[in-house]
Amino acid sequence: MIALVRLRLAGFVRTGRALAPVLAGLLVLGILHGGGRARPAEAYGVSAVVLFPVLAWQTKILLDVEPDVQRRLARVVVGPVRERLAGLLAAFLAGLAVVVVALAVPWPLGGVTPAAGPGERSVLVGVVLGLWAHLLALPAAVALGALASRAITRSAGYGVAVLAVGAVGVVVFGLSDSVAPWLVPPVMATARAVTGPVSPGAGLLLTGWAALWAVVALAGYSWGRRTRA
Repeated sequence: MIALVRLRLAGFVRTGRALAPVLAGLLVLGILHGGGRARPAEAYGVSAVVLFPVLAWQTKILLDVEPDVQRRLARVVVGPVRERLAGLLAAFLAGLAVVVVALAVPWPLGGVTPAAGPGERSVLVGVVLGLWAHLLALPAAVALGALASRAITRSAGYGVAVLAVGAVGVVVFGLSDSVAPWLVPPVMATARAVTGPVSPGAGLLLTGWAALWAVVALAGYSWGRRTRA
């Protein structure tokens, strides 16, 4: 399975398909952090929100690079479960690289201020909260991108529609005060939470919410792959 993960990452990079999401990510981060200074936690919280659709799009591109015939051969060689896990793991590793870049980009652009006033959180705490916000968004983004992949939607148009509905839903339902926010991953909720003190209970709730959403979405992806094999 490790060899299959490497193969998919190599195909994603060497075919040049990785360029589009990377440039899109750098563009949105440049616009976000080039407009003024903010405390690290606040800046990274918003960064996780704007990168969510980029990470989902990157996952779709990575999973769609492999031709259908090659994907079916991989299912025969390593088994359907390992074949699916290899694609998801490759997408997660590619997304993790984007997260590392997202944590580094604000500093040379002057998008964050290291100065902490009385009673404010330290830079280290802000960076840790920012990393946490990105790591909560990443599995959900990978799951959304997987649901939008060609192996599930069978059509580029349907795939784009899934990405658009998911990205818009995160913002629309995430801003709702009703029970509707539970329909989407807590990307917006996490961005709001890191602007103030994050209690252990709230942190566990958001982490569990994000994990449960990703598990449900990935279960749907696994079911879709089995029925559309």
